[in-house]
Amino acid sequence: MARSGQGGSRKAVKAKSLDKASPDKTRAEKRVEKSAELARSSLFVGSTEKAFQVLHTFDGPQRFMTLADIARAANLDRSATQRLVYTLETLGYLKRIEGTRNYGLTSKVLQFSHSYLKANELIDKASPYLLDMSRNLGETCNLHELDGHEVVFVARFPGRHLIHIDFVIGSRLPAYFTASGIAILSALPEEVRQDLLMRTQLEPLTPYTITDPDKLLEQVRVAATRGYSIQINQSVMGDISVAAPIIDEHGRAVAAVNISVPTTRWTKERAEAELVQHVHVAATSISKSKFNRYAA
Repeated sequence: MARSGQGGSRKAVKAKSLDKASPDKTRAEKRVEKSAELARSSLFVGSTEKAFQVLHTFDGPQRFMTLADIARAANLDRSATQRLVYTLETLGYLKRIEGTRNYGLTSKVLQFSHSYLKANELIDKASPYLLDMSRNLGETCNLHELDGHEVVFVARFPGRHLIHIDFVIGSRLPAYFTASGIAILSALPEEVRQDLLMRTQLEPLTPYTITDPDKLLEQVRVAATRGYSIQINQSVMGDISVAAPIIDEHGRAVAAVNISVPTTRWTKERAEAELVQHVHVAATSISKSKFNRYAA
């Protein structure tokens, strides 16, 4: 009976995940729907939310947009968009592109990321290990933090080989589609894994991306047994990634150490034989350093 119930639970997760992955909805529409689902407090400031909706329109591929473009992408009326864009331009977060009707972000938005990185004790603790691995192995090493159902690049030390992969600090990927995400999820409770899976848009990033909920959950369980995750071509073609979870001083899996190598020079077998020990040692050492992400 227990087995049957578990199968039903998995089917429910799969159905909900597929329902949420509707390709007809824009990112802004999905964001608005998510906000609408939240219980509104009298303390919630709607205009602030709209200002961030405007800023988030630049998350996509377009670097510059007109007022009409911004209004459409943010799912706001033109009047509200005009006022918000004017305010953000006056504050220095948006700029008018000379000789055009387009607007773009300014470097002032980087203040937020700079302040976060400077205050993040985990990055301070992890950076020496990542730098040492990168120098010794000559390969790219990353630190990924879990944020909701995504992992975020918060530290990155490129290898000595010139292979361009368009990931910079702040880049995001679905946790379930990455070695780091799978590693972190493997150290989280089952109900958290299920919840994050339901919140994930199961749209493949490569022809090899696994999107079947049952297979994704099984990968997490395998990683929990092994203590690490290895993924090939899941989020980027030609990439093999190995990762191990970092546990904070409260016993929570919050991040992962990751080594990324190309399939042109590495095989899965070689990566598993040579790299797993490095991510294990680094992740364990960082976890033992007892960092506190929210120290006063």
